[in-house]
Amino acid sequence: MEAEIAEIGSNPCVKELAKEALSKVPERYVLPNIDPPILSNTQSLSDQIPVIDLANLFLPQEHKPPELEKLHLACKQWGFFQVINHGIDMEVVEDVKRGAEELFNLSMEDKKKLWQREGDMEGFGQMISKPKDEPSDWVDGFYILTLPSYLRKPHLFPNLPLPFRENLEVYCKEMRELAMKLYGVIGEALDIGEKEIKESIGEAGQAIRINYYPPCPQPENVLGLKPHTDASALTILLQGNEVEGLQLKKDGTWLPVHPLPNAFMVFIGDVLEVVTNGIYKSSEHRAVVNSWKERFTIATFSGPEWNGNIGPAPSLVTPETPALFKTIGVADFYKGYLSPEHQGKSFINNVLRINSENIIKY
Repeated sequence: MEAEIAEIGSNPCVKELAKEALSKVPERYVLPNIDPPILSNTQSLSDQIPVIDLANLFLPQEHKPPELEKLHLACKQWGFFQVINHGIDMEVVEDVKRGAEELFNLSMEDKKKLWQREGDMEGFGQMISKPKDEPSDWVDGFYILTLPSYLRKPHLFPNLPLPFRENLEVYCKEMRELAMKLYGVIGEALDIGEKEIKESIGEAGQAIRINYYPPCPQPENVLGLKPHTDASALTILLQGNEVEGLQLKKDGTWLPVHPLPNAFMVFIGDVLEVVTNGIYKSSEHRAVVNSWKERFTIATFSGPEWNGNIGPAPSLVTPETPALFKTIGVADFYKGYLSPEHQGKSFINNVLRINSENIIKY
């Protein structure tokens, strides 16, 4: 009976599976040859991960350059930074964290009402369908389009439990404002002004994915999320509890990230790599799990408006720095990114990159 309620269609509920006190991981989750992280000297290495004080980027112009240079190097060399003094009310943050945790504590009967429908990524379930022979991630996810509000599915957002639905509404708007601030200062760091990156992204769309990682009896044999880059322009990640699990790939090795209190973790996504004409690189990352405690995160994906185009910002294309990427419609970009033959960063590298021998096919 447990096995039956732990799965809807081809989407397993790992939380229900983990309740069975397993002694070993089911074969469908076992991932061979997982690259180990750096374990020695982790704290000092983690201290190198950039931390950006957003308040310093809104000081008078004469005080900005050091923090702008720090931001530039973070985006160029890491594709990742933690942001502090971001101006987000921590009461809003705590409310949405509490609601996200309660969402995953719903009964399976209530979760089924919010489950993915055939051919749709939104709701509970896997965001991207995987080939049958590819191991599954040890995670339960809930993915939902949040802004603009007219794109919301009528069977999802309005049916989220209260007060989580109202708190998420507030959080969405706060995350949009934070993303807009970040686009502005990123434009300044690129020395093209604060408006051009915003204009290249347009009236930014937004989606949220809540990831819940149950304890695992053999954490060394699975990954919560396999290595990937995000298709967003920016991903703003909120750590839901005190359990760590995020790892970045830097110079060919995996580095654990120690989240700072009251900070957000910010990833450069594939879209922003294209918009910045390759100056800033999207960050490859993964999630690991443990055998003793669940972990959850809330990822806010900020990306371009659906009806727009993605291409290098005009000011970054010159005779000395020609366009590295083709310009493409947003819908075609995501269609290509999610297609089985071009999942992940291979799409921008093998298809969008100019001088590639590949032709766009879906």
